[in-house]
Amino acid sequence: MSSIQQELVNIVGEDYASDRREELFTYSKDLGTSQPLWPEYVVAPKTTDELQAVVRLANETKTPIVPLGGGLTLAGLALPQKGGIIIDLKRMDKILEVNEQGRYIVVEAGISHGKITSYLKKNHPNLMHSEPGAPPAATVGGNLAIHGQGDLAHPYGFNTDMVNGLEVVLPTGDIARFGSCAVGSGWYTMHPLPDIGLFLGWNGATGIITKVSLKLYPCKKFRENNMFVVENEEFVPDVLFEISHLGMAEDLIATSSEIPPMMNRLHYISIINTGDSEEELEFKRHMTFDVQLAKYIRSGVGGIVSLYDERTRPQVSKSADWKKGGGFEYVGAIVPVSFYPECYRRGSEISGRHFIPYTVLGRVIGSCHSMMFSWSYAFNRADDATVKHARDALHETDELVMEINGTIWKPAIFGQKLMLERMDQGALRLMKEVKKILDPNGIMNPGNWEVD
Repeated sequence: MSSIQQELVNIVGEDYASDRREELFTYSKDLGTSQPLWPEYVVAPKTTDELQAVVRLANETKTPIVPLGGGLTLAGLALPQKGGIIIDLKRMDKILEVNEQGRYIVVEAGISHGKITSYLKKNHPNLMHSEPGAPPAATVGGNLAIHGQGDLAHPYGFNTDMVNGLEVVLPTGDIARFGSCAVGSGWYTMHPLPDIGLFLGWNGATGIITKVSLKLYPCKKFRENNMFVVENEEFVPDVLFEISHLGMAEDLIATSSEIPPMMNRLHYISIINTGDSEEELEFKRHMTFDVQLAKYIRSGVGGIVSLYDERTRPQVSKSADWKKGGGFEYVGAIVPVSFYPECYRRGSEISGRHFIPYTVLGRVIGSCHSMMFSWSYAFNRADDATVKHARDALHETDELVMEINGTIWKPAIFGQKLMLERMDQGALRLMKEVKKILDPNGIMNPGNWEVD
């Protein structure tokens, strides 16, 4: 047993630290097209104290560490680019506080979104948080590390806009808290203290989030999906803008896909409305279809596909299950809503060149302030040729995002390089200095957001 492995066992116990190849194998892959990358150790701390000790050990020995949540980014962001220790945070999954009147929840960052949803449904059914489109196993810390967004994006923005406070273990092993919790005033707001936004969206390259206060929102008794369809993609931005103007939809998504055939070359707009009564829902249906979208219906531009479809959460990840073959990865971009037509057309062309049925989706963020647009590429894990086609399609899509002046969301290493090449020089210098100050030994998820 190596000295590092022995130290890890001393910190977390024999059952939660391993250098055995059969266990490292599990952590050498993710579900996307990335090539396997092997860690030398994997460790699963239960407490912040244990996590601190692991980080201090890594810093002293200059061993790379990679924090891992649910491992569902699909883009290789939690694969060990330079070996070292993978820190699996899923044992740090406690719910620490729920303040019902203040509408926030404090959790350990390794908790899954599914566990929070289940807990709130059972104990606080009038409250909800923003679930990402990922499967329920996605963790809170992992989602914040990639600037995730979820099914409350339309009214409230990115999930990282819904944070009231953070606790972070720094690369030196020190702990820092941000928000009202930093002055001992509880976890109810991130403001009005000086902004130190150094940990959200960094893929764990500046520190490991351990505790989070998330904003909660009113959870209505009923949730239904009303579907509107248009044939011409040019109308999608206008329709979304009209619906968004009402300020009533909880989630607003446009999607089109080659499979199933009923979706092919049509654009389905999912409008999630909620209410505490049938009267409230009926009012929202009336305002949406009889008032705001009436001109599109009367002119024959679009039509209602379905009403009253009861909707469970999460919604977006289920679209990934429509494909067969076991492999799936996507490029996400943050773009203006007006980009939808070009994103759809160019994306379906890329899919066609690589013999992959096209699947695109755009989720409105804020009141049409932006959109998360995704191009999904399915592949067969047992067929290297289809994996290569998917990987090439992903790279072409990253380049497309840059060409149309979009911003790649949670970019893989290839996409990060494209973004860094375009980035403002002042921002690059600041990122480099921040990384140097926080992580002098370069141990935190090296290879991610690495500025030369």
